[in-house]
Amino acid sequence: MSKILVIDDDRSICESLELYLTEEGYECQTALTGTEGLNKFVQIQPDLVILDIRLPDIDGFTVLEEIREEDEDAKVIMITAFHDMDTTIRAMKAGAFDYIHKPINIDELEVSLQKALKTLETEKKIGGLLTESTHDYKVGDIIGATRAMRDIFKTIGVVSQSRATVLIQGESGTGKELIAKVIHNNTNRNEPYIAVNCSAIVETLLESELFGHEKGSFTGAIGRKLGKFELAGFGTVFLDEISEMSVNLQAKLLRVLQEMEFERVGGKERVKVRARIIAATNRDLKAMVKEGKFRDDLYYRLNIVTITIPPLRERREDIPVLVDFLIRKINKDLHKNIAGVSKEMMEIFLQYRWPGNVRELENLLVRASVISHGQVLGRVEFPDLLGGAQAEIAGEGAGTQTGTDATGRLLTLDEVEERHIRLVISKIGRNKGEICEALGISRPTLERKLDKYKISFE
Repeated sequence: MSKILVIDDDRSICESLELYLTEEGYECQTALTGTEGLNKFVQIQPDLVILDIRLPDIDGFTVLEEIREEDEDAKVIMITAFHDMDTTIRAMKAGAFDYIHKPINIDELEVSLQKALKTLETEKKIGGLLTESTHDYKVGDIIGATRAMRDIFKTIGVVSQSRATVLIQGESGTGKELIAKVIHNNTNRNEPYIAVNCSAIVETLLESELFGHEKGSFTGAIGRKLGKFELAGFGTVFLDEISEMSVNLQAKLLRVLQEMEFERVGGKERVKVRARIIAATNRDLKAMVKEGKFRDDLYYRLNIVTITIPPLRERREDIPVLVDFLIRKINKDLHKNIAGVSKEMMEIFLQYRWPGNVRELENLLVRASVISHGQVLGRVEFPDLLGGAQAEIAGEGAGTQTGTDATGRLLTLDEVEERHIRLVISKIGRNKGEICEALGISRPTLERKLDKYKISFE
């Protein structure tokens, strides 16, 4: 039987809640002042506290603070007659599990009680999880125990002994820059690491960013500026999204890689390149070469050592370890005390396709940790994921075969078509020719359907 303590200076509310809670099978005690409430909290160690903000001796926020000092995992539902935003925000920041306005809606209160008690029950089941983990990861570690990830670790170890050019391929969110930083740190961490996003800078400015310029070389060039290749010294230049570089600039980069020297924009002095170059892309460069969108000679210059990062859906065994690592990181960054995710959510994680890969996983865990009132992240903390996850799961498996979604609803013809197209893309990759062949449609038809269903390869 769960024990509930009600702290409210209104005797009629205390009596009404005591009667209701007792009839519902709870063990209930009441207190009319903050001091009395704190004493009873220490004596009876209730599972849950219903606390009024306005009390005659001390305010509810002080009581909440002292309860949390006594037990940081205590579940406290605050009640108040005031509807202002600041009070609500203050209560939630102070650690309240929930916040209910007067007059109390019994249905709302019961929902909050059930959520709090379920969270408490789950926390008790996994007590000690935070301290029992055998993993001891550091910030910047690459997490993975699958064969593909172990092979990547080996490649990093080998390439770190040289200064060879490296090409990192992988979908968005797989951690391409993290791998680039690990290579840099294991080669010469005392030298500069400079990252350039080739898709975020227009061509004319990107050339200046990479190679620098001389005074007066173009309008606005009021002085000499050193480019990233020069500033990097013996360090690393990381060229992210290399596939977005214009063909004209690709030719200039090729020359740099061949001769290991360049000229600043508007200059004649030849500057030696001493930095290691690491390039990354989320697109298939080989396919782009065939389509004439990327220079084949530059591709082969970049493709000295290639590291291909598998998407998260192809290394699902790593998900529990990643969740553990990311939650530890979140606890440190946000000063939280999250123990983990529920067994139910972990099952959903293991089935979900993760189109955004590790970045998506981390973002979801951060959001869930921010809004969570307990130590265990469950269904209530992932409202957006559940709808999307069920759709993705259904799209990969039974949903597309039976024509229903996760709830059993019959899919429309457009929904079935969209999910099948997404499934084919997930299996084949971004080669549109092969996708068209698998779907049995022409290239123009594919383009129309990609536009219709807002399917982007980016």
